[in-house]
Amino acid sequence: MKTDPRRAIPSVDSVLRELGEIDLPRPVLLTLIRRQVAELRKQNVHAAHNLLAEVRAAADDLLRSRIQPVINATGILVHTNLGRSPLPPAAVEALRSVATAYTNLEYDLSTGDRGWRAAYVEHNLAVLCGAEAATVVNNCAAALVLILRHFTRGERKQVMISRGELVQIGGGFRIPEILEVSGAVLREVGTTNKTSLSDYTRAISRQTAMILKVHRSNFFMGGFVESPATESIAALARKKRVPVVEDLGSGAVFATEQTPGVEHEPTPAEVLRQGVGLVCFSGDKLFGGPQAGVIAGRGKLIAALKRDPFFRALRCDKLILAALEATTDLHLHGEMVPIRHMLQVDEAELEARAQRMVAAVGATISAKVGKGKAQIGGGALPQSVISSVTVDLRAADISPTELAARLRRGTPPVVGYVSRDHLKLDLRTVFPGQDEQIIAAVRNAREA
Repeated sequence: MKTDPRRAIPSVDSVLRELGEIDLPRPVLLTLIRRQVAELRKQNVHAAHNLLAEVRAAADDLLRSRIQPVINATGILVHTNLGRSPLPPAAVEALRSVATAYTNLEYDLSTGDRGWRAAYVEHNLAVLCGAEAATVVNNCAAALVLILRHFTRGERKQVMISRGELVQIGGGFRIPEILEVSGAVLREVGTTNKTSLSDYTRAISRQTAMILKVHRSNFFMGGFVESPATESIAALARKKRVPVVEDLGSGAVFATEQTPGVEHEPTPAEVLRQGVGLVCFSGDKLFGGPQAGVIAGRGKLIAALKRDPFFRALRCDKLILAALEATTDLHLHGEMVPIRHMLQVDEAELEARAQRMVAAVGATISAKVGKGKAQIGGGALPQSVISSVTVDLRAADISPTELAARLRRGTPPVVGYVSRDHLKLDLRTVFPGQDEQIIAAVRNAREA
């Protein structure tokens, strides 16, 4: 008589006992085990001895997918995959204080009546942007969709945009697709490389709902190119009585060109002074705050957006608003947020830190001070390359790719990049307080 091969597979309870302590809820562990057992029953019984290892590997993968702090040693300042800009301490403290208590989110402490959420941050954002008014939604794409939906919901559906500004933003989303989902009708003007004011003038009609400008924040065009001045487009829009809106994306509110190697990035205040009715930008890029979409501009247009029923679906919660308030106030006080400090940190300081780290890990692995080229990232300032300093690691018996994988699997994970047979850790995006953690991580990776 043949033995039922399924009896050789351990029971779920026995696997759970053998696993020991794993920092996952029991129902989650049971689900992982049952999934692996079911898979084994489809396979040969000899695979049963791998069950425990496979469950542990699945548990480790799941744990690594949990949101956790990561040391960014890539040299990409606004790293979308690593959570974009780190928050300033003031924003973190604001989050802590409002998250653990009741708040006056929609309560007027002066009158005792219901209040308006975001009143403080809207007021201060308007001051910062030199605007009549401002408001906030949950990200910049949402801001653009809200604007498009609102201004194209009547008989006028056409949104005019230059062909040279039909860009693709992060995650594969494209401006034409955002226009389509909002219910707008795209009206392209000009060509990819050349658009003149006369192109806008000829195309504008009774069906034109608005003129949209999209800042080329994630690419640049050179050579035989032409674009009309924003002031000229704004003057045409006023004459034809249609709003002109510009999506700035990156949210720079300081003079980026003051940093060597960085080009000028238009600020919301600068664009509004040129006559644009509304601007929108991200809160978690160069602005240095939480994920949010800021809209600033003419008071009449902002008030109309806030009355739109769709606005409620996009509003921010108390945590985002608290962090955004703190970040906005830092800018108004003239203080640096972390992303700006990373941009402007002195290279000599990075060099000194790199030398100390090389000396600390040199006994266990080959290390040297190298040069790097940091980038802004996050679809901002595509031409900017900032000179930086790296710690270059190499081991005789471990490939750079494997060394990078070991550092990613550590606690905390350290993410660098491989170049010319070395694992490079760019210190421009590493906080000074993380140096010791990197030293320990490199030692542990070498010994693993």
